[in-house]
Amino acid sequence: MFSFENTIIFPLITAFVFTVIATPFSLILIKKWGIVDDPKKHKHPAIIHKKPIPRAGGIPLFIGVLLASLIFLPVVKITLAIFGAALICLLIGIFDDKYDVSPYIRFVINIISAIIVVWAGVNIPFITNPFGGILFLNSLHLPFINNFELNFFSYIIAVLWIVWVMNMLNWSKGVDGQMPGIVAISAIVIGILSLRFPVLDQYSLISATLSFIIAGASLGFLVFNFYPAKIFPGYGATAIYLLLAVASIFSGAKLATAILVMGVPMTDGAFTIARRILTGHSPFWHDKKHLHHLLLDLGFGQRRIALFYWTVSAILGALSLVLSSKGKLFAIIMLVIIAGGAILFLHFFIQRNNDKTGI
Repeated sequence: MFSFENTIIFPLITAFVFTVIATPFSLILIKKWGIVDDPKKHKHPAIIHKKPIPRAGGIPLFIGVLLASLIFLPVVKITLAIFGAALICLLIGIFDDKYDVSPYIRFVINIISAIIVVWAGVNIPFITNPFGGILFLNSLHLPFINNFELNFFSYIIAVLWIVWVMNMLNWSKGVDGQMPGIVAISAIVIGILSLRFPVLDQYSLISATLSFIIAGASLGFLVFNFYPAKIFPGYGATAIYLLLAVASIFSGAKLATAILVMGVPMTDGAFTIARRILTGHSPFWHDKKHLHHLLLDLGFGQRRIALFYWTVSAILGALSLVLSSKGKLFAIIMLVIIAGGAILFLHFFIQRNNDKTGI
């Protein structure tokens, strides 16, 4: 049964408090374990900090979400599976924060974690057709082949969506405070979306409660991650991204809303993959050409960049809650054109400026 306090307020505040308390204690252990990102020792093209900063911020984030979930979420097969998968992501993330695991191994673990979640019953059975009606993904037919249904297609889409959200948000932690703000805003929008049905089923309530728990934990982590950061999220934070992806599915398969609220990092992620492939590099190849890096090259400070991402995410999130399905499609297309065009322009502008100055 829906309760405003037990679905929104208390879960958010509880996760916030748990994360704020867990982070200083986690920092003690993280430093003791030597999980520190030292720019003098860790050679990575995307590094912008000048002094050693502890990584593995996924630990307090996961603790905050887990403890709050034990209080406010039912202990059922679905929740056990998603938190089990999230724990796998956290563990490989901690290992990566310490030893820099191959991105190919990390990607395989992403897929395995997503498959565990989908195996437990998380899938995308339908999507709303922006031009009218509903497209049922679990009953698609191949043309010219009678009585052959692609009833597994919904599961494939769910796996792809979860893996995509995990990696896209992982690329969105380039400047201090950027990621937790985006995740918090996205989670709040998804949580509100989950509560818009006249009758709330178990999945809608889980989605709403989990979304506000994620928002609270992200805001609690933001206290320590905003510039100048005392701790970085690290790769273990993919555990939280997986949970957010699951919440977006539980919210009624309104993926257009999730795509829109996370539109800028998603567009940047898509252009990053395309750029790397077109230049003959692996999509997993590290570089310093994400949108936040381009803004840094233009002279923007880390706080301004984080605030820019938050503002755009909040505006797009608010729009996604009031637009029709057709309106969301139009907004997504316009976002890709505008954001993609801006990214391309900044690439050429900065490269041309560097060529002139001999950099």
